[in-house]
This record gives sequence, C-alpha cells and structure tokens, in this order.
Amino acid sequence: MKFRVGRDVLGDAVAWVARALPTRPVVPVLSGLMLEADADELTLSCFDYEVSARIHIPAEIGEPGIALVPGRLLAEIARSLPSVDVEVADVGEMLMLTCGSAEFALVSLPLEDYPKLPELPPAVGTVDGGELAIAAGQVVPSASHDDTLPMLTGVCLDFDGTELTLAATDRYRMAVRMLAWEPTDPSMHASALVPAKTLADVARTMTTRRPVTIGLGKPHAEAGRPADGLISFESGGRRLTTRLIGAEFIRYASRFPKGFEARADLPAAAFTEAVRRVSLVADRTTPVQLAFRRNAVVIEAQSDGRARAVESVPVGFAGADQVISFNPHYLLDGLAAAVLTGQAKAGPAGDAPSAAAGQIRLQFTSSAKPALITWVAGDGSAGDGSAGDDEPGRPTADSAEDEPDRPAEFRYLVVPLRAAVAS
Repeated sequence: MKFRVGRDVLGDAVAWVARALPTRPVVPVLSGLMLEADADELTLSCFDYEVSARIHIPAEIGEPGIALVPGRLLAEIARSLPSVDVEVADVGEMLMLTCGSAEFALVSLPLEDYPKLPELPPAVGTVDGGELAIAAGQVVPSASHDDTLPMLTGVCLDFDGTELTLAATDRYRMAVRMLAWEPTDPSMHASALVPAKTLADVARTMTTRRPVTIGLGKPHAEAGRPADGLISFESGGRRLTTRLIGAEFIRYASRFPKGFEARADLPAAAFTEAVRRVSLVADRTTPVQLAFRRNAVVIEAQSDGRARAVESVPVGFAGADQVISFNPHYLLDGLAAAVLTGQAKAGPAGDAPSAAAGQIRLQFTSSAKPALITWVAGDGSAGDGSAGDDEPGRPTADSAEDEPDRPAEFRYLVVPLRAAVAS
C-alpha cells in the first residue's frame, strides 16, 4: 500500500474515526484503525462489535492495499504533523509515515483477527444535519450515566410519519425534542434506543443544510416497540453505525402533566446568567431556590455557613406566589437546552433576531411536582404555539391555564429534589 494525502484532510479523518475507538478494548486488535487505499480514495474505519465509524477521503493512491494500525497513536501523530502532505507506505509489517522531515514507523496489527465491518442497515429517511445536531445537544445531557440501567443511558428516537422525536431521561429530568424529517415511507412508525454517547459523537460532525441519511435495522410496525440490531447515520462521506440498546423506553408522553397552576415567562439571557451566578455558592446537594412574585423572581442559593447569593429578575407571572427549588445543574441544563431552540430559530447571524431576545417559560404546580421548561420566541410567541405580549422581549403574563393542544417543539421536565420523573 502506498498513498499521498493532505495533512489536514488526514488529521480530521483520523480524529473523527478515533473517537469511536473503545477506551478499554476487549482484545488489543479492536484498538486498531483500518486504512484501505483503493483507486483514488482512502477509507478509514474502526469497529468494536458495538460501534463502527467509516470515512472516505480523497488521496493520491500509488498502490492499493489495506493496513491496520494502533488508532489512538495514529491520531496523536496526525495531530502533531507539520503542514505538508503526508506520504504513507507499508514496508513488511510496518507502516511508514513521512511528513516533511518527520518520519514514523507503526507496527501493523493482524488483519485476520479484526472483525468485518457491519453491513449498512436499510435507509429509512433523511434529516437536516444541523437540526439533528441541535436536537441531540438538547436531549443527550438528560440521559443517565448509570450503566446498571441501560435503558436510561440511551436516547429514544421515535419515527412517526414525517415527525422524529428524541427523548432521554435519568429519572430526575426528561428532555424531549420534536423535529421534521423526510422518511422513505411516510407511514413509518418505529422507535430505536440509541446509546447517548454515540449520538453525541454523531452530532459533533453534522452541519446545517447537509442531509443525514438514517438507516435502521428491522423497524417494527408498532410505535413504541424498539427496532432490532443497528442504526446508522451517514453524511458527507462519513458513516457511523451503532448497536441499539435492547430495551423498551418508557412511555414518556404520559409523564408530562396535562396542566399547571402557575406560569412564569422570564428573559432568557438574564435569567440564565442570574441562575449561573447564584449557583456558584451552592454545594453539590444545595438547591437553587426560586421565589416567584407577580413582577419578579428572587433566585437564592447558599452553602452551609460559608456563602450566600441572591439575585432578582423581572418576570411575567400568573398564579399564586410560591417558592420552588431545583438542582442547579439540572436547571442550568434545561435553560441551556431551551435557548438552543431560540438559536435554531434564529439561524445564521443576521437572518433573524438574536436568541437572547427570547424568553424561558417555566410552568409548575407545586414544589413537589415536576416543572416544565420551554422556549418562548422574542416576539412573544411561544414555541408551543401559545400567544404572548405584543411587545417583543417583554415577559408575558397570560393565564396559566391557557395551554395549546400541541406540545412545544422542545420540552424539559425537571423535578424538585424530592421527586423523580420516571421509575
């Protein structure tokens, strides 16, 4: 094998594939990254029986061939090379890499012991890469890191006609995002439980207006039942497949309350920054307390005998005055995810008003029941279709019972420390 390739092109490709390599491979050969030179194209790939990544890049191919080398080491080398073209050739059991005056020799791993990459599951539709990346960014943080409950470590993808819904929960908060997509079969109804970490890796490389083709193995006709086998995401010459979590996700739609007794519309940027500042003095187990009045919310936190912080923010509030407390980390995650909805609506700079002009809508009933966070556009219209003030950016104070039939595009359900979203 012999080829020549641009340093930046090789570096980006190796870095992307290397992210899918296992941290602790079951057998050493699974730490390998495969290079395949064929015609005028170089293919880089890896597979550990759970996740596979493959990317095609242009290269000057001198001699076709295949080599398997230590992946993370190759990534470190590619990142440190000088900015000139890279020449690669195999010499016996070594892969020689030359870039300017730098030379590296990597020992080839045994190809015969390496697993065959999985077949691509059949395509079921396409979605805009930028929208899917934002949706993943809003939902993934709510997935659990507790491997003893595998179902909670995944993100549920529900395919329902032309609507795709992503949902995740760790039992103490739940994030749900709906977006449009283009299915190959408009009557498709299926669900897939994707490892949250893998979906996050996929999202990092997605770009707006570039379609992502989703492939799904054996989707079931009955909505809510998980698909079998693999799911794949392919865009711009990059393809990532992962084995689905073999469990059925909770029926998350029923976890959202049908109504709330209080509603607060808050300036998104000011409220988020205030919560972030006040949270600086909170201990790991100390909540952030929100005391709602008609025209303002008082945000307070303290650490045991060491520090205390208080800040107020204007609010359009409907309901009886009351106090509710949240885990500051969970609250900030929800606020950040809701603001992403505004940024997605704003689009590229200059296309629309800044997302900072929008509002956060917080709805709740009591300090012991889940609260709902959604996004309200800067013109006063809510992401869930409800009406607001005529004055842009001003907090609204509509009746808390005036709720639309259709749920918001993004919903974040978070509970006080004494309750859980799902069991």
